[in-house]
Amino acid sequence: MRLFMDGRYIRTDYHDGISRFSHSLIHAVARIAPPIVIIHDPAQRALLPENVEVVQLSSPTSVLEPLAARRLNAYRPDVVFSPMQTIGSVGRTFGLILTLHDLIYYQHRTPPKNLPQFIRGLWYAYHLTYLPQRLLLNRADAVATVSKTSQRLIRQHRLTSRPVHVISNAPPEVETPRDPAQRRAKTLVYMGSFMEYKNVELLIQAMQHLPAYQLHLCSPIPETRRIQLLDMARRYSVADGQLVFHDGIADDTYRQLLRSCTALVTATRSEGYGLPVAEAMAEGTPVVLSNLEIFEEIAGLDNPGALFIDIEASNPARQFASQVLRLEDDSTFAAASRGAVEQARSFRWDQSARDLLRLADAIHHRRTRGPVYGAGSV
Repeated sequence: MRLFMDGRYIRTDYHDGISRFSHSLIHAVARIAPPIVIIHDPAQRALLPENVEVVQLSSPTSVLEPLAARRLNAYRPDVVFSPMQTIGSVGRTFGLILTLHDLIYYQHRTPPKNLPQFIRGLWYAYHLTYLPQRLLLNRADAVATVSKTSQRLIRQHRLTSRPVHVISNAPPEVETPRDPAQRRAKTLVYMGSFMEYKNVELLIQAMQHLPAYQLHLCSPIPETRRIQLLDMARRYSVADGQLVFHDGIADDTYRQLLRSCTALVTATRSEGYGLPVAEAMAEGTPVVLSNLEIFEEIAGLDNPGALFIDIEASNPARQFASQVLRLEDDSTFAAASRGAVEQARSFRWDQSARDLLRLADAIHHRRTRGPVYGAGSV
């Protein structure tokens, strides 16, 4: 079977969520059965396993994207896996797996403010109704998503008549997690965007109750948003130096920060998976989280390494601070650290790779030889 994987979303500067998902899954699949990887930037080749072939197409945001399937036909793929749902599929002669990570922007339609006004208008209009999404997803042979929570929501809203399979996100493999007995810094780590639904304001508000702590905000941030958050911090009497903006962070630096901090934190109102949560737990770092269904799935309700807050409570900032302060007790932190590591082992890229290869193989058999008995809902 000639499996093609779309690697055009892999960033060459720093990974965002889609980039890291694409990069990690391609590497995991390549250890089992090397795929052929689609790229658009020659620099992406250096980030791929040595044992994979590549083919080059235009950027996934190009005006030529609707013709992607016709161009791919020339390479005779059996099945193409896309980490997004927007690859051009008209005229395809191959099996196709599209990925929908989450339904966040149906709940929070406001687009990123750094996009051009025209694109922001299209973004908003696209998420006013499920119809465009259904039209895209129903052009596939199967739909993948990264969590059981998203799988449930896709089915609940009837976004596709195609079978929906979980090809899970996962943290990188950590050979030796942090030592729970080692001295930890009074630092908290936030990794994520600064869009309104991420609710970073609650984290900053909570810092007034944690005067001995620093909050490290790792992702790139627009200057206008930084000024807005700093103004808010001053209103809540958060001391200068309590907020540390990294504006993007190298993987090695991020890992060192995770291994020395007290907790990774997020108060987001919506999430598709929460890869930073899994990354932190794999390092042995506890997590303080909003009580979302997806976090209950990923972090585990019975995991001592996951401390939840009710963001709709009367004083969620104080509740958040209280959960952080619980981790000052050495025995509580040690139990939380060990629990985090154990929970993170539930998600592994090699398992996701096997799940993808099994799904791709079933689609290939169905298209070439008819139904495969025992192949599940494919």
